[in-house]
Amino acid sequence: GVVTLVYDHHQPQLQERITEAQHCYYQLITSSTHVHMDHHNCLEVTIVKGKASAVRALAEQMIALRGVKNGTLTMSSTGGDLH
Repeated sequence: GVVTLVYDHHQPQLQERITEAQHCYYQLITSSTHVHMDHHNCLEVTIVKGKASAVRALAEQMIALRGVKNGTLTMSSTGGDLH
């Protein structure tokens, strides 16, 4: 899956809270990319892999952080464990 966040980088300690959430779920995270969009906004894209419930929990925690303007979780599956 992919967790995409757009947030105000002037929000106090938001980047630290995002990083803290990612560390709590480190076993799910494959990669994370940070992009400076303009003077006020950043884009954080986190690629995740794991159980859907855990991935959802991480995404919900990050999206709910104060200062996040937009957040989405996009999930997909290989279908291997689906019957």
